[in-house]
Amino acid sequence: MEHVAPATLRPHEHTASGNTVPLIIITLLFFMWGLLTSLNDVLIPHLKSIYTLNYVQAMLVQFCFFGAYFIVSLPAGMLIRRIGYQRGAVSGLVLAAAGCALFFPASTSGYALFLLAFFVLASGITILQVAANPYVTVLGAPATASSRLTLTQAFNSLGTTIAPALGGFLILSEGAPAIAGLVRSKAEEAAAVQGPYLALAAALLALAVLFAIVRLPKISHTEDDGVVSSVETSVLAHRHLLLGAIGIFLYVGGEVSIGSFLINFLGEANVASLPASSAAHYVSYYWGGAMVGRFIGFVVMRYVSPGKALAFNSSASIILILLAIFGSGKLAMWSIIAVGLFNSIMFPTIFSMALHKLGKQTGQGSGILCMAIVGGALVPFAQGLLADTIGLQWSFFVPAACYTFILYFGVKYAGMYRSGT
Repeated sequence: MEHVAPATLRPHEHTASGNTVPLIIITLLFFMWGLLTSLNDVLIPHLKSIYTLNYVQAMLVQFCFFGAYFIVSLPAGMLIRRIGYQRGAVSGLVLAAAGCALFFPASTSGYALFLLAFFVLASGITILQVAANPYVTVLGAPATASSRLTLTQAFNSLGTTIAPALGGFLILSEGAPAIAGLVRSKAEEAAAVQGPYLALAAALLALAVLFAIVRLPKISHTEDDGVVSSVETSVLAHRHLLLGAIGIFLYVGGEVSIGSFLINFLGEANVASLPASSAAHYVSYYWGGAMVGRFIGFVVMRYVSPGKALAFNSSASIILILLAIFGSGKLAMWSIIAVGLFNSIMFPTIFSMALHKLGKQTGQGSGILCMAIVGGALVPFAQGLLADTIGLQWSFFVPAACYTFILYFGVKYAGMYRSGT
């Protein structure tokens, strides 16, 4: 089975000054896919209302979106190995733009075409992820890889912070009628996605053109030479990669699940009784907390072991989720929103720890970790089943369980980098 070969910069390009511009350009990608991903949190309650869906049916949005990571990651790796990182990013941007354009016919066709549009959009983002994450890890010293990924993820969080408030204003049925002074029909509510997603399609195409013409440092590929021929061989040889993949699965699942249910949670009578358009602004606070935390983490993690930082943040997240489950009113509301702050460093930290010292198997490991993002499809689906069965508030035990494993992973590898392990 083919995977992305490990990436290395040519010697004359592997300098701090030479890495600055490439990092800035790659950061634009992180921003865009953050924007696109968190718009799902606005569209889920919107489509749930239009098509009268239960929680499980509404979570098909995330199932199709994050399911693309599992299906597309390995083919994306083969594509990038064939055409290179830069052209791979351009291909991902074009495919993501096509997914955004599909929202226009979906708005007049029904829920099924919306789900297809989510899958196509996420397929493009998956190609971007497979290309960009390894690129960032090689743009500097291995010991600071977590710090660099945390910085780029901070701008990813800027996108996730802006999107819910913007989407709530432009899309949600409670906010948009105020602009026109009219109450919209179901068909008009569905059509509200057309303008925003066509604009996103145009922006993605513009980025594709930029990436096609800009000069980035060349990245060479070290061939596997038959040393690693299967995913299983790599996983069995590197336990920290296997545990890291489980960690990515559960982290993305927990983070996405909380964001997906947040608008409905804030609408609960014993929490805040907020209408969807108002609750959307608080989803921005959730993702904004992650942005703030990543800028803090960029500095702190130059001095603190990544594993220790991961253990601390996952412990805080568990405590906050339990307060949201057993609390009510503002306590429950702000506790669940505050989880975003502690989510901040988790993805880049788990990702870089899992790839530590993989050598020529780094490309293969990156493909496995990107496949593990399928947790964003399955964990919200599991929480939806629980929410339909025992209630929305109690269903947050699902993300709490996810963070418990991440706590274990952080404690187990608390000495990584510092001890040379």
